[in-house]
Amino acid sequence: MILNIIGYTFLTIIAAACFLPFLLVLSSSLTAEKAILTEGYRLIPSVWSLESYRLMFQMPGKIINAYMITIIVTVIGTALSLFLMSMTAYVLQRKDFKWRNHFAFYFFFTTLFSGGLVPFYILVNNYLQLQDTIAVQILPMVINVFYIIVMKAFISSSIPMEITESAKIDGAGDFTIYARLILPLSKPALASIGLLTALSYWNDWYLPLLFISDQDLIPMQYYLYKTLINFQELQNAMVGSGQVIHSTDVPVESMKMGMTIIAAGPIMLAYPFIQRYFIQGLTIGAVKG
Repeated sequence: MILNIIGYTFLTIIAAACFLPFLLVLSSSLTAEKAILTEGYRLIPSVWSLESYRLMFQMPGKIINAYMITIIVTVIGTALSLFLMSMTAYVLQRKDFKWRNHFAFYFFFTTLFSGGLVPFYILVNNYLQLQDTIAVQILPMVINVFYIIVMKAFISSSIPMEITESAKIDGAGDFTIYARLILPLSKPALASIGLLTALSYWNDWYLPLLFISDQDLIPMQYYLYKTLINFQELQNAMVGSGQVIHSTDVPVESMKMGMTIIAAGPIMLAYPFIQRYFIQGLTIGAVKG
């Protein structure tokens, strides 16, 4: 009983420590800029203000379009990534595939060396000509070797080989075994890797910065980044011209917090639906035998 009380108390403290930063960000996004500059960030705003959200939603069509691009990239990229990585992991753990060690070394070798930014930019922009497309925001991150290794370890340790052997005896092909047996039994690993992959796609702004100039293809993170930069430049220009005395006419600090809420909100809402799979997936490869 005492151990349970101590355990629940400790977990409650940890949960509160994780929740308080988010509450501070939400509170700061609803605080007037002058109050932030004079009093700092507080859990309860001393002066409430929706000015940051009003400025960000002056052109709601652009935000909605950026959200749609981000959702499309995240959904398609995550689904394609899970399909390719899980299929690769299944092949690499097959003991009857004699080239599996060679391919495993090839994948691992790519984690040690990189061609660099300039060759990558030339390849994507000049040879593949993927600039200003949805594909350029998806394909560069579609394969993650570490996730393939994790998935391979999960399949090897959690799915008995006898299952695939019995399916072969019944006449099932390799893809049928993969689609009807391996994928359903790999839900914990798929949920864990899928969440991390979706977060990578959702939070990506670097690829659009390099390859996207079409305003209709800008995702949410990059759109918010550009908006914040524009407002900071406006603030600096107004201060330099003497139009702003205390730099409070443009709520840059509260806008930073508001943008965090806008960008992180939807992905946070998706977490409870896959929480049970994610917790189970944390023990991937921990026990073998």
